[in-house]
Amino acid sequence: MEKQKSSAKQIMINYGLLLGLVSILISVANYAFGNIYKPHWIVTVIGFIIPVGFIVMGIKKVKEQNNGYLKLGEAIKTALGIVLISAIIFLIYFILFTNFIEPEFYTRSLEFKKQIMLDNYPNMSDEQLENAMKMQEKFSNNMTTSAFIIIFNLVYGLIIGLITGLIMKKTDEEITSI
Repeated sequence: MEKQKSSAKQIMINYGLLLGLVSILISVANYAFGNIYKPHWIVTVIGFIIPVGFIVMGIKKVKEQNNGYLKLGEAIKTALGIVLISAIIFLIYFILFTNFIEPEFYTRSLEFKKQIMLDNYPNMSDEQLENAMKMQEKFSNNMTTSAFIIIFNLVYGLIIGLITGLIMKKTDEEITSI
């Protein structure tokens, strides 16, 4: 049983590292194409699909190592492990990015958001715009962004792990009850 636990941890580490690296590659490509502040919609779609693939492959691998058996809890734990490792890897890159590669990231991001508000809400008063920008500024830092990335990834991983686990689960009780 100890071998299976270490194998499950290794699967989480391997798929988490791979997903983190793929996420970084997508971000670098987005930056190289000049779309860091307003990514093309296809980048957003890809950003939601790729983690699903890594999570499903990781859960499938855990099921294979357990001789075809998979409990829902194992699926969820595997998914959460994968996305947590991936999020940490991406955060290291993102902090380096915002501190060294694009140190004006948050300032330019706020300018971009301000322009979007002006374009989409032409009747917005100066006071409303100022209040909205003050609120945006409160959330424009590495600490808040890091917390958001970790929380979002864990919730997303939980949902995908739950759905995948419900589809793929197979326990001893199910076999003996037939």
